[in-house]
Amino acid sequence: SGKSTLLKTIAGVLMPTEGEVVVQGRISPMIELGAGFDPELSGRDNIYLNGALLGFSRKQMEGKFDRIVAFSELADFIDLPIKNYSSGMYARLGFAIAQDVEPDILIVDEVLAVGDERFQEKCKARIRDFRTAGITFCFVSHNYEAARELCPRAAVLHHGRLAFDGPIDEGWEKYRELERGPGPGPQIEIG
Repeated sequence: SGKSTLLKTIAGVLMPTEGEVVVQGRISPMIELGAGFDPELSGRDNIYLNGALLGFSRKQMEGKFDRIVAFSELADFIDLPIKNYSSGMYARLGFAIAQDVEPDILIVDEVLAVGDERFQEKCKARIRDFRTAGITFCFVSHNYEAARELCPRAAVLHHGRLAFDGPIDEGWEKYRELERGPGPGPQIEIG
């Protein structure tokens, strides 16, 4: 437990009740499907809205717009209100924006599980590019294979406390060990 709270705290959405979080660099969070979107606005307008929320001017977002639309593969729907989008379309647009705003840290909370497999593979390829470029990637997933494919390290939380931080295979074993023990099962934070 505590994974969503931790991610929201890192992203600056929540303030810690004690201690502090020090983040160096621009964060691009994909914490909740549809977060930062206005359902009444078109996909086009939501690209500019998200850019503004991330500190970009309209002019800067105009320079990114065509790449975002191309990555999302939503050109035929970009001028429709996003309240008409499927969850997969939301995920496409959200990830397309998140990956094109020059993040130093990309936070993804299981939203890649939404959408078709081909687009998921496209996102994974982009994440691998980010990792090669030295961009920090924090991914929360209960899918071990997906996490192992994208992340070299795991942090396991148990009762809101860090129970493990290290290589992903060892992290998975710790997760399974804690899951078998008494009390509620742990959450695995992978990044």
